[in-house]
Amino acid sequence: MKIKKYSYLVLLLLATFCSLAQSKKIIGRQSQGICGTVISKTGNQMPSPDMPASKGQTVARQVFIYELTNASQTENREGFYRNIKSRLVKTTRSKKDGTFCVALRPGRYSVFVKEANGLYANQFDDANNIFPVLVLRHSWQKINFEINYAATY
Repeated sequence: MKIKKYSYLVLLLLATFCSLAQSKKIIGRQSQGICGTVISKTGNQMPSPDMPASKGQTVARQVFIYELTNASQTENREGFYRNIKSRLVKTTRSKKDGTFCVALRPGRYSVFVKEANGLYANQFDDANNIFPVLVLRHSWQKINFEINYAATY
């Protein structure tokens, strides 16, 4: 009876050790990337004395991570992008609460979300790179991605 008890304990410890070793292997290999929240804003966003500005609603969306993409490397139709010429690195999906995390190698990336009319992004740097994010070694970059093409200000 004691042997049976100890064998369960040994199996439990072995399973825990293997699980921790595997997670450390994955985390250790790429311990940097992008974590963010996708927020949708629609309608009138102008604050007034009796109604503050909306903070938007978190949404689940497919998130696309490309190598850093300049506006000249894609077609823009009314704020939606098609035919992106840079390399797609990863895709993920934000949860209902809008959150997502993607492990990436250090480098410069562009972030887009999929909408019915195409891929959407609304931030640029001074060189006209679309939604640029710099991922540094051993660092997680936090972003807020606002989908606001249907909002008025």
